[in-house]
Amino acid sequence: MKKKSLALMMSLLMVTSAFVSGCGGSKSSDEPAAGSGGDKPAVSNEPFEMTIRHTQVGDSKKFRLALLQDVVKKTEEAVPGLKLNLDAVDSEVNRKEKLRGEMASGKPPEIFDVFGSPDAGVYAKEGLMLDITPIIEELGIKDKFTTLDPFTVDGKVYGLPIGGSIEGIFYNKEYFEQKGLTVPKTLAELDSIAEKIKADGKIPFAQSSKDAWIPLMTTNNLWSYYAGPEVTYGFKTGETKWTDPKVVEGVKKHQEWVEKGYYKKGELGFEYADMRNQIISGEAMMMMDGSWANSVFRDEKQAGDKVGKIGYFNLPPVNEGDPVVVMQDANNGYGFSASIKDDPRKMEAVKEFIKNMWTDEMQLRGLKEDGVLPAMKMDVETMNSTSDEPIMQDIFKAVSEIDKSFPAFDALVQASVNTALSIGIQQVIGGEIDAAKMLENVQSAQEAANESGE
Repeated sequence: MKKKSLALMMSLLMVTSAFVSGCGGSKSSDEPAAGSGGDKPAVSNEPFEMTIRHTQVGDSKKFRLALLQDVVKKTEEAVPGLKLNLDAVDSEVNRKEKLRGEMASGKPPEIFDVFGSPDAGVYAKEGLMLDITPIIEELGIKDKFTTLDPFTVDGKVYGLPIGGSIEGIFYNKEYFEQKGLTVPKTLAELDSIAEKIKADGKIPFAQSSKDAWIPLMTTNNLWSYYAGPEVTYGFKTGETKWTDPKVVEGVKKHQEWVEKGYYKKGELGFEYADMRNQIISGEAMMMMDGSWANSVFRDEKQAGDKVGKIGYFNLPPVNEGDPVVVMQDANNGYGFSASIKDDPRKMEAVKEFIKNMWTDEMQLRGLKEDGVLPAMKMDVETMNSTSDEPIMQDIFKAVSEIDKSFPAFDALVQASVNTALSIGIQQVIGGEIDAAKMLENVQSAQEAANESGE
């Protein structure tokens, strides 16, 4: 028992670090979900409670929280005696501390916010997550998702993504129009725009780098342009290397932007919300972020007079006419404790929760109210009809322009490599190390992880 606990702790210690956002064999029972057939036990009305760990914390997530609360209400009404307790925890704290510790002790909440890859894969392989394949098959929704890969191990599904996302550049449309600037078609044109913004006494790119996953959105998209998005898939197998000249060129581009003063000084001390405030205050004119950030710029309470004045475009390719390459995935969602399988009433509650949460109505509501792209299949016309707000139309247009997409790098490499890269990019930003040398260090970490079978 001690040996298993130690092995689990070692596995969990290597699950994500320094990156938000921001795929498991199983020891779970193969028994069908409650309500899937056979003799049903008499329904009890005795009160029982379950906990939902969520990360809808803060004003920017108020719409997503309201959606969750409505799902909770519907689920409680459908299951006699059920009381669902909401436990709110910051996303980073939940992912790197709270949930990891609970998994190590074998006592996670019944329902919890979780990243599919690599987190859910580690937990599922230790038998800590519920195999929900029978439930989603019974509900007829298994094939309705854009992808379940991050939550799937050996053909079994251990969680469901709550929404999709892409990464690109938010920009001050009003400023661009006043200065005669247009959406760039190449990185060279983006450089030219950044130089003009800097010469005008403004910050070209808002950025917060206290948490490394934030600047790594820029880095990841840049090396994927220079070296091709396929390169990241080969790091774990040894087919490609972090020291590939094209990868180095992409990371050096990020270093170049830092050295040219395209970011506000002191970015290593800024929290995530700070860079959005740089755009809202008019300090900065562009910002690399996930499409989910649109909810901030659509909310007058948060964005003030910038509502309706912020647009969005894909990071442009190196050369005009090259394929548009964009990070696009659905890696954040909800998972369920494996302990639920032993309690028919809790299994029924999970089925009702899934039934109420993953519907076209809720996906479109998430898109309309919170700006989160659907995780379930939906045509562009339906999305367009959901919102006529300019920023959402920009994002829909950006999605339609994608030629090649790829998942965020931390879904493709080991956690120890993620840690090495996270430390490294902060060192590059701080001027402590050159991009090429940093990538040599990351490659060493990659080789060690590959050799250890991590």
